[in-house]
Amino acid sequence: MSQIITTDNSNKKIDSESDLQNLAKIADIQIKDLKLDDNPNLLVFPRDLHQYGGEISESNIINIQGDKIATGNIMGFVGVNDTQLDIKSRFAKDCPQDYFLHYMLRKVFSINLFDIKHTTRQEDIFDFLLYLFPHFLKKALSQGLFKKYRRFEYNDANIRGPIDVNRHIRENIPFRGTVAYSTREHSYDNEVTQLVRHTIEFIRTKEQGSAILNNDLETKTCVSQIVMATQTYNVRDRNRVISQNLRPVRHPYYSAYTALQKICLQILRHESIKYGQERDKVYGVLFDGAWLWEEYLNTIFEEHRLSITHAKNKTGEKGIALYEGGKRCYYPDFYKRNKTAATSFVLDAKYKRLGYNVPTDYLENNISICRDDLFQMITYMHVLPANHCALLYPIERNESNTNDKAVIESNKRELCGCGGDILGYGIPIPIFDNFKECAQMREIEKDLVSKISKWMNN
Repeated sequence: MSQIITTDNSNKKIDSESDLQNLAKIADIQIKDLKLDDNPNLLVFPRDLHQYGGEISESNIINIQGDKIATGNIMGFVGVNDTQLDIKSRFAKDCPQDYFLHYMLRKVFSINLFDIKHTTRQEDIFDFLLYLFPHFLKKALSQGLFKKYRRFEYNDANIRGPIDVNRHIRENIPFRGTVAYSTREHSYDNEVTQLVRHTIEFIRTKEQGSAILNNDLETKTCVSQIVMATQTYNVRDRNRVISQNLRPVRHPYYSAYTALQKICLQILRHESIKYGQERDKVYGVLFDGAWLWEEYLNTIFEEHRLSITHAKNKTGEKGIALYEGGKRCYYPDFYKRNKTAATSFVLDAKYKRLGYNVPTDYLENNISICRDDLFQMITYMHVLPANHCALLYPIERNESNTNDKAVIESNKRELCGCGGDILGYGIPIPIFDNFKECAQMREIEKDLVSKISKWMNN
């Protein structure tokens, strides 16, 4: 097993021709074209690419340029054959553990205990799916317990369906006062809820199982609902239940169960599947840094109860209409609409590097932005309308001479004579040596919220 370690938004030279050949199978290919159904051992977050705009689904995991691989915003673990690529966040540097990635995952997935090991052992990589299970369980149960029609067979005197003649003759001759019949009923006890129940019982057998399933009150409640709904659970039925769930759930109402079903299958099958033995199959766990950064900022705003709108592109929620009647909507990451443009603002989350190793299109003070992003910001400000826009992006501590709590503010620039400001807010990310140092992030978050609150109160 060959392991290659790199960071996001960087270049790395690959010395092995064999590794280059293996990685070429995932290079220069958009995530939406990876055919995830053909690579069931590859998990990509966010799970539903269609709900988070085109940037994520159109991103490449890596690009190959000669004997070098170039990474973008994608982070995590991915492997092909006997080559494994470990893409850490650029804030991990030489640290053996990627604590900043872990910290964002904790915030977004509401995980209290979490530690991804950077290792060549696929078992260690996939074990952390146990910690993600409660997130998908709660999301699915928020749509209600999954129920579907099932066929039940009875043999009693209370006939409620068509008589099964063959079974009646086989079981009730000589006649003893009962009739064999069958019914078709809605039931919560079905193959999907059974799959979830088997996953719960599997997690119970793990060392951290109890802590995972009792992580918070909502998780405990969801686990109890599944246990009560699956009265026919039998551990010996596990293989049969797995085979019944190989076809994904396709239900417009229970849409969140599709992701839960796949996570459960991954957890239950990871011990029997030998990752990497299937030739040319891709395995791993990947996170889109742009999505994770945006969701991380959203958790901060929600924790501090800032009344900021978080627009969602593909679901068509909370957009800004360009025309009357809600036609042609735009979807900034975050925005605040007040009575006047002077007190309204737009916030755009950018995980990629800004102002460092990129051509300068605009703004001074070492902050640059590509032309497409600049035009996007101007459009958002125009249609809201708003006089203020800020780019929220992470920076490495050594990119600035400011102290840890500071948020860099670029020089103000007037746009089109309208008096609008586009500001660059670089959020300094400390280099963590352990999780205890994550407390520094809370101070940085408070400082960011304080600055945004001043905007809201102007």
